[in-house]
Formats: sequence, C-alpha cells, structure tokens
Amino acid sequence: MVFSSLIFLYLFLPVTLFIYFITPNRLRNVILILASLVFYAWGEPVYIFLMIFSTVFDYANGLLIDRFRSQKSIARAILVCSLIGNIAILGFFKYFGFLVENLNSLFNLHLEVTSLPLPIGISFYTFQTMSYIIDVYRDKVPVQKNIISFGTFVTMFPQLVAGPIIAYGDVAKQLTSRKITLSLFGEGTQLFISGLAKKVLLANNIGMLWSNIKATPAADLTVATSWIGIIAFTLQIYFDFSGYSDMARGLGKMLGFEFTKNFNYPYISTSVSEFWRRWHMSLGSWFREYVYIPLGGNRAGIVKQLRNLFVVWFLTGFWHGASWNFIIWGLYFGCFIALEKLFLYKWLQHLPRIVGHIYTLLIVVIGWVFFELDQLSTAMEFLGTMFNFSTHQIANDHSYYYLSTNLIVLLLAALLATPLPKKAISAFNNKYQIGGAIFMSMLYVIFLLLSTAYLVNETYNPFLYFRF
Repeated sequence: MVFSSLIFLYLFLPVTLFIYFITPNRLRNVILILASLVFYAWGEPVYIFLMIFSTVFDYANGLLIDRFRSQKSIARAILVCSLIGNIAILGFFKYFGFLVENLNSLFNLHLEVTSLPLPIGISFYTFQTMSYIIDVYRDKVPVQKNIISFGTFVTMFPQLVAGPIIAYGDVAKQLTSRKITLSLFGEGTQLFISGLAKKVLLANNIGMLWSNIKATPAADLTVATSWIGIIAFTLQIYFDFSGYSDMARGLGKMLGFEFTKNFNYPYISTSVSEFWRRWHMSLGSWFREYVYIPLGGNRAGIVKQLRNLFVVWFLTGFWHGASWNFIIWGLYFGCFIALEKLFLYKWLQHLPRIVGHIYTLLIVVIGWVFFELDQLSTAMEFLGTMFNFSTHQIANDHSYYYLSTNLIVLLLAALLATPLPKKAISAFNNKYQIGGAIFMSMLYVIFLLLSTAYLVNETYNPFLYFRF
C-alpha cells in the first residue's frame, strides 16, 4: 500500500485514525502496530514475518546488552551478533543475487540463485533497529523494555517503507507519552496534503516525460531531448521522495510524533557537500553517526579522512541498490566531496554564488544519469548525447514537442524546488492573517481534490524509493 492511493486515502487512513483516537492512550501503540502490520501486509504478507523477526531479535539483543552492560566483552559480543544478524538479513535479500552474479562473471562459474523480491522498506527499518542497538550499547539511550513500544518504533507505518530513518532517541519519549493537539493534527494534515500534491501532481506528471524519453532508442535521442529528460528525472526524484517524506512527517504529526526533516531544498546548494547536507538528511546523519565518526571522522589526518569519506560514499551508493551503477554513483559523489575537502570548496567561496549553483546542479544532474540508468554503457552513451560527444542532432520535432507540452510544469517544479514560494506565502500570511488562513485552507482543499481526481484516472503512479 502506498500513501498516494485511493485505498489509503479514503479507507485505510480514516479508519485507522478513527480507531486510534477513540482508543485510550495506553492502547494506542497496540492499534498503531496492528495498523502498521495491515499496511505492510497489504503488499507483502509473507515478509511481515521477517519484519516481526527483526523487531523481536533486536528487542531481545537490547535487553541482553543492558543486562550485561557491566561485562563489556559479553555486551560487545551481543552487539556484534546483532549487527551481523541484521546485515546478514539485509545482505541476503538485497545483495545475494548481486554477489552470485559477480562471482559467476569473475570466475566463469554457473551458480544459480533464485531471485527473491526485495522486502519493501527493509533498508530503512534495518538501519533503525541497528542504530537502536548501537545506541543502547553506547548508553546513549535507555533500553526499551516494553516490546509494544519497541514494536511501534520499528513498524510505524508512516515511515516504515520509505523513511525518514528515525533514530530511537528522537522518538523514545513520544513512544510512551505524546500529546495530540488540534493544532498539531492540522499541521500534519497540511504537510501530508502538500506532500501528496508534490508526489501526484508534480512527480508523476514529470515522471511520465522522463519515462517516454528514457524509452527512446539512443540513436533517436538529440542533445536537447536528453537534457530535457534528465532534468525531468532530476525534478521527479526530488518531488517523489520529498513528497513521500512530507506525507510521512505529516502522518506522524497526526499521530502525535515529530519525525526528522528529510529534505531542505537541496537544489539551491552551492556545493556538492551542501547538497548532501540537504538531500536525504536522515540517511546522511545515519552514515555520519554510525560509520564516518566511528572510523575516525576527520580527526586522524587528511589521508584517513579521505578513506573514511570513500567508505561512506561506497556504502551510500550500495545502500541504494545491488548494482554497480549505484556504487559508481556513490563513489562519483565521494570524489567531488573529497575534492571540496581538499581545495575546491575554498575556490568556490571566492567566486560568485551563481558559479557554485551551476557547478553543483551540473554535478548532480550528471550523477542522476548514473543513478537511473543501470548499465554503465547506457549511462555513458546518454552522457555522450547530452554533451554531443557523438554525431547526435541538437534538436528535432520530438525535442520541441516535449519542451512545449511540458514547459509550464517543468518551470513550476523548478520554482517549487526553491524556498521562494514558501517565503512569499509566509509574507502574505503575516500581512493578511485572516485572508491568508482562508486562502491556504482553500489551497489545501484544491490540492486534495486535484490529487484525488488524478488518482481516480491513475495511469502512472510509481514510487522510486520502494526499490531501496
């Protein structure tokens, strides 16, 4: 089940909220777990047992670490077993086929492997349970002795399948005591609807443009068409994922939870490092806290710092998928961040900001080619077309058609990827408080109606991050 579906919007969500709010506070976590299991089982009933196992496994490991806290060697052994278990589960379902495929290629073997569908959200909830165990071992958070509360943390449907990745310490108190006010519920509703509009009205429509261009044979692509296509994907993936994250945060507020922000207008960045401080912020925080800093961070000299950076960016790419294109994509960004650490960022500081913007957008757009096209040869051929390294036309009738029929939505999306509309609305609301409140209420109703109308005639409604 996805948030941007009529079943979720007009059946699952209203029923869940109704039962949740008529239930006494002490039982709301039980309701939330049951609703989350239904939500997850809707698409993958078999893998619900895998998620339950992960929950019980790390709940028990947390209790054992707490029990043997004074005996460091035993506590450390439990931590290691927990991490190995979690990584083994994630590795088997997500990376085993990739490993066998590469072993066959390297050693001319003929090992066969049954292709298993990837459990939705496994990368997200596995990282959450691992962070909990690590933080309990570090004594950064108290152990959770109530399995219902811990189960709520792991299975909570708003952020179960696509994040943001929540640190246990950020919601520990909310799991046992949370207040739900009309104001907070209203904020959550607005955030959810704006995220829904991002996903349905912008990402889906822009995504159809990219799908058509992506399906075009390489020989028929022009320079202009390739740029239109990858710019469309650049906007699609932002509004798709940030829209889903906004919906998750909005649902959290409705239920009394505050989830961490996952996006902060990444496309206004003036460096690649800044871009990654603004994009998928919860994943970046996870790798910084549990990989980069434990490896030594930037405390042990430039050589080890660069080593740590490349380890993190290899893992960042590999986290996104069991394919070489994701690894190349991660290391590609690692190279530019390393260059910025060494000297490039200082150079950019002495140049006009527009130079930093152009540089960052160019690097990011090229990066999305490696991310989206899973064959390196295909990606390089597409880049060759973009930069006219071969004998491709500059433009043709298809280029003009794609641009003329999608120009308005592309320009609107580009504008909405900046904070300018939000600032303008905020200024208007401050000046005309009553009028602003009425205007915004009408706007959210219109967004919901338009999104619903689109979903009624749904022909294209993917969610890009479900594959991770």
